[in-house]
This record gives sequence, C-alpha cells and structure tokens, in this order.
Amino acid sequence: MSASPALSALPPRAGASIALRRWALCALFFLPGIAVASWVTRTPAIRDLLEASTAQMGLVLFGISVGSMLGILSSGPAVLRFGARRVVLVGSSLLIAAMPVIALGAAAGLPVVVAVGLGMFGAGMGGGEVAMNIEGADVEELSGRSFLPLLHGCFSLGTVVGAVLGILANAAGTSVVLHLLAVGVLGLILLTWAIRQLPAATGLAVAADRSAAASTPRTSVWRDRRLLLIGGIVLAMALAEGTASDWLPLVMVDGHGLDAALGSAVFAVFAASMTAGRFLGGPIIDRFGRAVVLGAGALLAASGIALVSLVDHQAVAAAAVVLWGLGASLGFPVALSAAGESGPDPAARVALASTLGYLAFLVGPPTLGMVGEHVGLRTALLLPMLVLVVAVVLSPAAGRRRDRELEPAALPPGARPVTPAFTPAGSTAQDGERCPPPTRPHPLPWSGTSATART
Repeated sequence: MSASPALSALPPRAGASIALRRWALCALFFLPGIAVASWVTRTPAIRDLLEASTAQMGLVLFGISVGSMLGILSSGPAVLRFGARRVVLVGSSLLIAAMPVIALGAAAGLPVVVAVGLGMFGAGMGGGEVAMNIEGADVEELSGRSFLPLLHGCFSLGTVVGAVLGILANAAGTSVVLHLLAVGVLGLILLTWAIRQLPAATGLAVAADRSAAASTPRTSVWRDRRLLLIGGIVLAMALAEGTASDWLPLVMVDGHGLDAALGSAVFAVFAASMTAGRFLGGPIIDRFGRAVVLGAGALLAASGIALVSLVDHQAVAAAAVVLWGLGASLGFPVALSAAGESGPDPAARVALASTLGYLAFLVGPPTLGMVGEHVGLRTALLLPMLVLVVAVVLSPAAGRRRDRELEPAALPPGARPVTPAFTPAGSTAQDGERCPPPTRPHPLPWSGTSATART
C-alpha cells in the first residue's frame, strides 16, 4: 500500500521520520508528568501556605476540574478544525504558563489565584493530552505497532522525575515559587523542540473524510455500546491514577502520620510502579490479551487501594502503593488503544474514551476531597476501589472485536467497508482465534521509518 494522499500532501516537516514523532510525543507526555508530580509533591506545602482545610483544598482542586472539562470538550472540534499539532501547542503552552500562577498564588496565600492557575493547568493538560493521544494512535496506525502504552509510560517517567525533584525540594526547603518556576522553564525548552517534529495535518484528514460523508447518516460513537463499556474502564483506571496523583501524599501525611518528605517519597514509589508497568507491560499484553490485562490490573489496583485505606500500618500502606501503581499502569493506554480499534473514525473514538478518562481523572479527586472532609481521606479511598471492581466486570469488552463491518447503508456512495490495517496483539480475530503479535510490537521511540515510506 502506498502512502495515503493526505500524508503525501503534507508540508516537508510532516514527512519527518516516525522515530522523531515518537521522541517528540514522548517528550510532550513527559512534560505534563513532571508538572503534575511537581504540583502533587508540594501539595502539603501549598496547603500550609493557603492555610486550607481538606474541604477547601477540594474546592481549590475543583479549578483543575473546570479547566480540564473546558479543554477536553473543546479539544475534539479543535483538532478537526486546526489539527492536533496546534491543539498540542496551545494546551502545552497553557500548562507551562499555569506553573508560575499556581506558585505565586500559593506564596501570596490566595486560594482563588491557585484555583485559577489549576484551571489553566487543567485546560492545557486536558485539551493537549487528548490531541496527543490522537497523535499517538496515528503513529500506531502508520507503523502497525503498539505505541500508546510506551507513550503513557513517558508520562509516568515524568511523574517519577517530578516526584524525585519534589522530594529534594521539600528536603532542602526550596520555596514553592522557585520550584514551580524551574519546572515551567524546563517545560518551555521541551515544547520548543518537540512541537516542530509533529505533522500539521493529523486530525485534519479526519475532518476531510467527514466533510465528504456529510450527507450520509452515521451512528454517533456515543451510541456504540462496546465503546462506552471501554470508556467505563478508562474512567475507572483514570480515577485510580488521579486519586493517587492528587491525594496520595496527603493520605500518607494526614492518614498514616508520615512527614511531608516521606509522603512525597511514597508518591515517587507509586509513580515508579506506574512507569515500570507501562514500559514492561507490552509482552504481558501480547501473551494474555487486553481483556485479561485490564481485568487483572483493575483487581490489583483495587487491592492496593484497599490496603492503603483499611490497614493502619505505615509500611504496609507504602508497600501497597506498588500494587496500586502496577495495577493502574496499563489501564488507560490499553483501553484507549482498544477504543481506537473498536470501529470506524478512530480519532473520534479515542477522543470519546479520553474525555471519559480525563473526566474521572480530574473531577474524581475534588469529589474525594469533599467526601474525605466528612469521613476521612482513607475511608474516601473506598470509592475508587469500588469503581475498579466494576472495571473488572467490564474488562471483557476490551478483548472482543466487532462481529460485523460497518453497515453498507452507512457508507458514502461507492465506498467500501474499511478493515483495520492491523490487529493489535492479544486481540481476538473475527474467527475467534488469538492474533499473533507483530514482529516488533513495542518499539522504543528511536525505532521507526519515515512516514512517507509506507508500502
């Protein structure tokens, strides 16, 4: 098969190698990872600067939820109109600009300013990451190889680096302002290089396809039952990850009596577990398939959360964080990959699943804060644990492929049903047999060929 007309028509920059796109996307996912961890590890210090209660911190965190919803809900139409690269640029720039706003608001003791900064952070992260997931799914399609787990592993790697820096900053007594400003400068450097490696037209080709089929009735992806079940899995796994990202240090400090430095260290353990799971999970997915991996991961994460919540022992709680991180590590990227492969218009499907995931990731933690004000943070952790149990029940939806092609009546005149170019390893083929893994199913970012060299 030759290169698609859409790819051939792109400017020279879009013909950059797939390897460069992988590196750029890894850098762009690393950026919000280090930013999130920098914020999370300083939450005890920021809480003290604001003199805020648990409920008040929940309201401050609501700023990130509002911003994220605005970013998420606008990202899909924005990608179709302007392309994923521009949406990534705007989102990442907004995230970087939020860092000094959060820092200065905390230093001034102004919760409203911190909430506004978190709103900027959420809008940039929510909109930018949806577009980056669409870019990652496009790389998977071009290369015929799994990439999203590795890509999200780079986010987790960013959280590890950010957590380590946060631990050092807490131990050294570094001010919140200096710490977050330094992270903003690092983010600006990464963004300046990485954004130039992305093609301009990712997502725009989808818009052209939709324009050609505008007069033909199509079933909304929101009515796809299997896709919604996969979205439920994404929601549960994102809630597990988001709960740790926003509350784990405070749970360990307030709920288990650790000091701020040790609370940050426990979060670093969680982030390291997430990173290890995402970088090393590829062979497990190939061996057992998506459904088994998602079900087992949800069960493992639920077990870890239960131990942190119910066992009043510092060492047990710290060790349980490893189970929590490993269990949640593959859920989000594997479910997104399943969503993109579940039917026609993969960009819309990835956007829908991402929207549900980021909804849980960003609305769930503030809700837990409000619940925790009344019952305690450790008891509030039982809520994401129960949601993960539901994900175990839903997990078979990610392992089944569609039994039928797109109905001919739903296609434009003269068009033929489109069969996916490849079947991800571990999925189930039309005849019920497990598909063999590709020759190199989980490449590192530097492996790849030019996007224009597809044959």
